[in-house]
Amino acid sequence: MPTDLTAFSFPIRGEKLSQTVEVRKIVYRGQSTFQTIEIFDTEVFGRMLLLDGHIQLTTFDEHAYHEGLVQIPLMNLESPERALVIGGGDGGVIRELCRCETIKHIDMVEIDELVVDAAREYLPSLSEGAFDDPRVHLHIGDAFPFVKADLPQYDLIVVDSTDTYEGEEGEISEMLFTKEFYQDLARLLKPKGLLVTQADNLVFCPYSLEEIKELFGKVFPKTGSYQTLVPSFGGFSGFCYASHGHTISPDSKVPGHLRYLNEVTYALAFQPLSF
Repeated sequence: MPTDLTAFSFPIRGEKLSQTVEVRKIVYRGQSTFQTIEIFDTEVFGRMLLLDGHIQLTTFDEHAYHEGLVQIPLMNLESPERALVIGGGDGGVIRELCRCETIKHIDMVEIDELVVDAAREYLPSLSEGAFDDPRVHLHIGDAFPFVKADLPQYDLIVVDSTDTYEGEEGEISEMLFTKEFYQDLARLLKPKGLLVTQADNLVFCPYSLEEIKELFGKVFPKTGSYQTLVPSFGGFSGFCYASHGHTISPDSKVPGHLRYLNEVTYALAFQPLSF
């Protein structure tokens, strides 16, 4: 990609649909063992993180995604103490977890250390210092063997991995969307705990959520879904949760310190989408 780039088009649904944004500056470009990591400054979305050309987040609306992924399940847990994060190398998930006073221990498993390093240097607002919180224990490595270990159970497990993109094969997150992986997570989840994962764009890629819910249903007795508004993702971002019986209520009380979530956006999270 040339360094004098002024516009960048990124896919929302493979080659069928994309979004173009004006780029002011290429802040960072790096190549890890696993993927190409790029960070752009843009006029509309602020600073943008891309992996292999796919948008992962922007500073304009990442809080809507991360609050949906983390705060909605947290609101539905009673005094959670232990959390496990799969992926989330940008630091947004652990930032939200560290806001919970009852959380005592957070394990984070990220396969690509370069993502963490780049985010800490060029996207510091994502983690807000959470990587240095003594409750956070960062494990650089593959989550698939990690969750097979004999570990204490968790109140909340958050899977913040990259999507398995339409028309592409061999993504590093592919093993995380399997029945075997979810069976290991079920063993690590407390009886009243919650497992939640991002589930792609519900407007243009509803099949992603459908496939995840089907797999969850083969392992867990309880599944559900919700969404938040994330403009840089092309509309809505979907989330899927599973548990041994615990549920997420559409009537939970929303704390007042959040940026995106309030009574209106929380209620919207559980409204059926119809297009």
